[in-house]
Amino acid sequence: MQEALRHEVITAPLDMRPRTVAGVDASFSGKRVIAAACLFTWPEMELAETSHAVMPLTFPYVPGYLSFREGPAVIRAIESLGTKPDIIIFDGHGTAHPAGVGIACHIGVILDIPSVGCAKSRLIGTYSEPGERKGSWSYLMHRGSAPGAVVRTRQGVKPVFVSPGHRIDLHDSIMMVLSCTGRFRLPEPLRCADQECRALRMSAGTP
Repeated sequence: MQEALRHEVITAPLDMRPRTVAGVDASFSGKRVIAAACLFTWPEMELAETSHAVMPLTFPYVPGYLSFREGPAVIRAIESLGTKPDIIIFDGHGTAHPAGVGIACHIGVILDIPSVGCAKSRLIGTYSEPGERKGSWSYLMHRGSAPGAVVRTRQGVKPVFVSPGHRIDLHDSIMMVLSCTGRFRLPEPLRCADQECRALRMSAGTP
């Protein structure tokens, strides 16, 4: 399935000016997966809506197959939003993935929505440390190509790993992540989704 999806991934500059961007995150509580989506206006970055989904966990933990473990709940959370997002930023990878099709590619293709992967850690590749200033970045290299970038979103803080998911290219992916980032390391839509997941986990009695 990953191989089939990889051939459907479109890596190209954004073909529209977005008005909304959603951040999506997922976590686990016992035998359930919790997903949250936060929709923001762009470029104003005002929170417009949140949604979530809680579903039984049916897929084991297998490195490289995060999409199959989190995907169903993530899709349900996105589809529960009252407004379809113009772009989705995922807490995970896009093309910077061992099979070239991380969760941002996988869900982006299924929903046919421009998508970006923004991960806290690296799965593949090598890179030179970007400059210390916010907005500095360097290419993430893997097998002679650059499937992603290492982006400094806050001065003096560890960078994030950005890669295109679907219907966007690397430079527009970097632009979207930086334009959605305020005083913190993570873009605001992702930070919001992470906080929503934490709150839902706590309400379920799982820290």
